[in-house]
Amino acid sequence: MTKRLAIICTHPIQYYAPVFQLLANQVQLKVFYTSGEQSSYNYDKGFDRTIEWDLPLLNGYDHIFLKNNAKSPGTHHFTGIVNPDLIKQVSNFEPNGILIYGWAWRGHLEAMRFFKGKVPIYFRGDSTLLNEKGLIKTLLRKIFLKWVYKNVDTAFYVGTNNKAYYKAFGLVEEQLIFAPHAIDNCRFGADETEEARKIRTNLKVGENDIIILFAGKLVPVKNPFLLLEAFIELDLTNVHLLFVGNGELEESLKSRVQGLKNTQILRQAQDDNVKNSIHFMDFQNQTQMPAVYQACDLFCLPSQSETWGLSVNEAMACGKAILTSDKVGCSIDLVDHQNGFIFKSEDKEDLKQKIIALTLDKTKLKKMGENSLEKIKKWSFEVQSHIISQYVNR
Repeated sequence: MTKRLAIICTHPIQYYAPVFQLLANQVQLKVFYTSGEQSSYNYDKGFDRTIEWDLPLLNGYDHIFLKNNAKSPGTHHFTGIVNPDLIKQVSNFEPNGILIYGWAWRGHLEAMRFFKGKVPIYFRGDSTLLNEKGLIKTLLRKIFLKWVYKNVDTAFYVGTNNKAYYKAFGLVEEQLIFAPHAIDNCRFGADETEEARKIRTNLKVGENDIIILFAGKLVPVKNPFLLLEAFIELDLTNVHLLFVGNGELEESLKSRVQGLKNTQILRQAQDDNVKNSIHFMDFQNQTQMPAVYQACDLFCLPSQSETWGLSVNEAMACGKAILTSDKVGCSIDLVDHQNGFIFKSEDKEDLKQKIIALTLDKTKLKKMGENSLEKIKKWSFEVQSHIISQYVNR
């Protein structure tokens, strides 16, 4: 018999909605969005702008936007989501199971505690142990998180680092089910488009040149400055660096590039070469991003901390080689010497050496991209939704 599954999630997210659409064909599904009115999810703090995603995120599944009574609504703090009707609304749905995305909001944690022991509680998150710091703080956090996860019956973990996190806080092997973190592989994996060729043409990038791409929020935790400084120091011929996105570091990054001619470190010829090889594009919406990835040759995510890094999935689905820091959660699962390299976080010299190795031979770089494409096929929405629905309907 098909089971009834309630999903509790903050707001429509481009990486979750397609899974909900698939699940709706496999279980009786209803999604309870907790952050408030539908319009409240358009402002993105990291990009520092209002975003209207250009893909349908509400079609194909039953959903409701719940009232959020928080004094300061938002997903950036625990008391930013307070839902007086959440427990009643979910109870009225009479679910056979509840899948909760994230516990770090008052409304979500209250629901977890209320329904524990009444209905199976499934959990989805992508946290890791990659940035554990401070013995006392870590011990206190461990005590608290063990208490939180006592309210979870089963966690659908996204990858190796996420599984280790759950085990560290009390969940055992029998409670952990692998459901891979994923993006729309088919949409990103389409053949190179005319839009991608236009991007290279507009940037004055030659056919045999190499583009290194950083795509995401220009914020300190993503560490775009480390990549920029490594690129400037390398001064590679026929290699370009493209930043795509917006955020608090945007102006300082652009100022650094504009100021190259005023430095005494590099010769004038080097200044001109480096400056003309660094490019910026504003935030690109979901339908535009495949062309951006297709236009590049190597994708780099140099983050100081990244629980997963779905942009790596996207780049791999577009058949691109990958370079990440060892603080990117997906690296252990998705990146190896067949499709890229992992560098030590904050180590500019290691980053430079990896960039040199990856940009020596464009033919080899292309082969690495083909390996990425083959590897990412198993990390799909279809696989994720199938695993979840099979477990819920068992």
